[in-house]
Amino acid sequence: MEPRNNVTYFILLGLTQNPKEQKVLFVMFLFFYVLTVVGNLLIVVTVAVSKTLNSPMYFFLASLSFIDLVYSSSASPRLISDLFFGENTISFESCMTQLFTEHFFGGSEISLLLVMAYDRYVAICKPLHYLIVMRKRVCVVLLLVSCVGGFLHSIVQVGTVYGLPFCGPNIIDHFMCDMFPLLKLVCTDTFVIGILEVANGGLMCTLLFLLLLVSYGVILHSLKNLSQEGRRKALQTCGSHITVVVCFFVPCIFMYARPAKTFPIDKSLSVFYTVISPMLNPLIYSLRSSEIMNAIKKLWTKKVRSSSK
Repeated sequence: MEPRNNVTYFILLGLTQNPKEQKVLFVMFLFFYVLTVVGNLLIVVTVAVSKTLNSPMYFFLASLSFIDLVYSSSASPRLISDLFFGENTISFESCMTQLFTEHFFGGSEISLLLVMAYDRYVAICKPLHYLIVMRKRVCVVLLLVSCVGGFLHSIVQVGTVYGLPFCGPNIIDHFMCDMFPLLKLVCTDTFVIGILEVANGGLMCTLLFLLLLVSYGVILHSLKNLSQEGRRKALQTCGSHITVVVCFFVPCIFMYARPAKTFPIDKSLSVFYTVISPMLNPLIYSLRSSEIMNAIKKLWTKKVRSSSK
């Protein structure tokens, strides 16, 4: 195997080479990232401080917001910086770090969404046993299992590509380091590696997405046993979850559950699940949850009153 250290850095082509378009995209993505940071931090702080949001559902929601915040930060700051300064080089080590971070937190989010679906299943279908089944220790363990799943997924991704021979080409037609664009630059046959990557990434996304669909199907089927008010609240909560799941999983499945090839639409889809989805998640949950909106209003009303005194 040829040594991979012939390549010490990569050149990211980004989303566009047009200076005018770069300026527009800089403003747009800066706005998106600020909204992502503010929205997700607001949910984390509100759940942590509020005494009314102490159920497992909000514990998982705050965890999802934290993961979204870090996940978006693995790509957005560099994308914004490259658009502003026009510097589009990334060292080999930084590229591997970005690859690890995005897959670690992306994999953790996928697993956590499944855990959140299980939480809703127990709350709606087994309401009398909810506080026993979803006690605090169980919630923490489920969160840790989600993170371990994301870590193992990420280690496999980075471990696979790190030892491959990069011996010349170093131009990545993307705005970040990702598996399939990197495999195009490898100086060896990557057919078997591509299959392994599809099994590790695409199969994971597809199986978890199918499990989520089945779980929400069971939940929706059981709504007929609830009162009209209970049915309304359950549909409101599940509607938020399903929206988040579809927005995140569908682009991921298209990206990774296929042969190791790249397409022009890949960069746009990557923007959707690395930039847009983490920004939309807090908006989707907060706007559809009266409990969160009331808690946010109470929290910031107290802040304003205490600062005015």
